[in-house]
Amino acid sequence: MRSSLAPGGARFVSDPASAAAPRRRFVRAWLVLTLALVALMVVIGGATRLTGSGLSITEWKPITGALPPLGEAAWASEFDKYRASPQYKLLNEGMSLGEFQFIYWWEWGHRQLGRLIGLVFLGGLILAAATRRVSLREGLTLFGMGLLLAAQGAIGWIMVASGLQPGMTAVAPVKLTLHLGFALIFFSTIVLFLVHLRQFGRDPVRLPGAIRGWAYAVTALSFVQILLGGLVAGSRAGFTFNTWPLMDGGFAPSTDALFAVTPWWENFVDNVALVQLNHRIGAYVLLAATVVYAVKVARSKLCRRARRRAIALLHLMLVQAALGVAALLLVVPLWAGLAHQFGAVVVLGLAVANAGLIAQRAK
Repeated sequence: MRSSLAPGGARFVSDPASAAAPRRRFVRAWLVLTLALVALMVVIGGATRLTGSGLSITEWKPITGALPPLGEAAWASEFDKYRASPQYKLLNEGMSLGEFQFIYWWEWGHRQLGRLIGLVFLGGLILAAATRRVSLREGLTLFGMGLLLAAQGAIGWIMVASGLQPGMTAVAPVKLTLHLGFALIFFSTIVLFLVHLRQFGRDPVRLPGAIRGWAYAVTALSFVQILLGGLVAGSRAGFTFNTWPLMDGGFAPSTDALFAVTPWWENFVDNVALVQLNHRIGAYVLLAATVVYAVKVARSKLCRRARRRAIALLHLMLVQAALGVAALLLVVPLWAGLAHQFGAVVVLGLAVANAGLIAQRAK
């Protein structure tokens, strides 16, 4: 019997023979599909934000909302609802029906993908439990992950509702970041469950605790950095200070610019200067931590698999940093923004998988 790290720090106990049985292939395939859909969801969500589409659907109808407007009368009704929203009145007054349909389809697609993820995860869980492809403990863990997914969807509507309040033209940055954060936690739990199922194999040697600590730090910093990026997206901070490495002629803008909003704590979520500076600093710290981790793993010469992952993680971090700089200098064109967001998901996925693998006991 062997144990592996599970979401939340708990440990699964599995029989190696059972884990390798053909009936487990369904569980792996189902979770890999869900993982891919969640990654796509983060990218589509980013596109919805960059195109300003997130408030185009002003109602939350979990069942009937799956059907798009059919016919001129239905489109006219949806357009009337949007024209009553603060975003239309303050930002998009005079928008044509065709322009409205463009943003509507982005948000509609975003919501449909969310429904699809829910159906895929729920259907797979029911089938896996009914056919005993998972143990009771695994089933309960997966059920808890399902609750996390449901909460993420509910937070999504709370986020949209925040943008429909009087005087608002976009969703609240904190709620957008919370919505993103829950999606990333769900994504990470799937990766860890796949590690438990040995989807990514198993390291023959366990790294020393100090090196494992650096791997965990890289994982945590990756998560925090994406949340800081969520605040950048929510406040549209990427459309300002479009120079690098300097920012407003120096490493950072003046203190007056960084703390221009009152109360002071709101600067960390709403002030584009401080929000962007924090995201830049987060990138520098994350990249430095990844370099240290990769060097320590390479010097240890204990595990070739871990060394290859560390080098791959460092390369991905460098590519992701370059995409971030490109998006900033180009004033966030859609392709660059989406590439940067997708890169963040890939980096987090590898960091979480690496942390899960090195946490396992060696053979």
